Amino acid sequence: MHERTLGLISSRDVSTSAASVPAAPPRAFSASDLAILGVVVVWGTNYTVVKEALGVIPPLAFMSVRFAVASVAMAVLLLAVEGWKPLPWRVLFKLGMLGLVGNTAYQLSFILGLANTTAANSGMLVAVTPVLVAALGAALGVERLNRPLVMGMSLAVMGMLLVVAARGPSLGTDTRLGDGLILVACVCWAIYTVGIRSLGNEVSALRITAITMLAGAPGVVLAGAPAVLALDVGSIGFSAWAGVVYSALIPLVLSYFIWGRTVQQVGSARASLYNTGVPIVAALTAWGVRGERPTLLQGLGAALIIGGVVLSRGK
Repeated sequence: MHERTLGLISSRDVSTSAASVPAAPPRAFSASDLAILGVVVVWGTNYTVVKEALGVIPPLAFMSVRFAVASVAMAVLLLAVEGWKPLPWRVLFKLGMLGLVGNTAYQLSFILGLANTTAANSGMLVAVTPVLVAALGAALGVERLNRPLVMGMSLAVMGMLLVVAARGPSLGTDTRLGDGLILVACVCWAIYTVGIRSLGNEVSALRITAITMLAGAPGVVLAGAPAVLALDVGSIGFSAWAGVVYSALIPLVLSYFIWGRTVQQVGSARASLYNTGVPIVAALTAWGVRGERPTLLQGLGAALIIGGVVLSRGK
């Protein structure tokens, strides 16, 4: 599911790393595009999985256990595949800061924000994330925007807003805290995504994912520790625990790894553009699992999102 604690990326680090970043990611549909579409499907369907689990497990407890499982799995995967290799302290520091922002701050802001606003509001606010990613990437010099990408992003964001608008967002004083936290989460995800891009190819995607997740895990786990200790474990059924494990291993471990790899290969702006498809998958999943039939407005929004992605591939 999608910052400047901002000494995060120094101008010197950005300029050095940006030089190693390909100037123009390939526009032809590639294996990277297919991989990130898989991530969109996973993240979109995960809303239903998490919703079912949260009916039994409190949000902070769910988040804490999920991240603990994901962090252990990611550490084991890194050691098994690549082993431990020392990194320059500047790179390690940057990855640690990205972990605090893209995992600790993002997860806490999103979970607490969602608890204080509606799902429709959160979806509408998340629509700004691709714009934040593109603007931040361009400002830091790690991303070059062209006309097809900007036009495609504009169409996709409009489409995402239509998809979410069909669910009836309602901004007001009663949701102000939650809405603000969701926006903070969007900013956190934008900085994390651009931060990955700024590293170029000097660090593998698996190592980036593992180190940032391990750096962010303590804050997430500790924040939910009181809720975990208060759990009545015996009252939680198998399906809820299965949801926790699935949500840890697939949307977090596997999908974060794929996300980091594709950002390196196709660029942060284009990768973020694909995220606008998450509401489409979420709506289709809700239709199939919960019988929530999509509306005409959602269909129009889906068409705009798909059209925006296709347009972004133009020359």
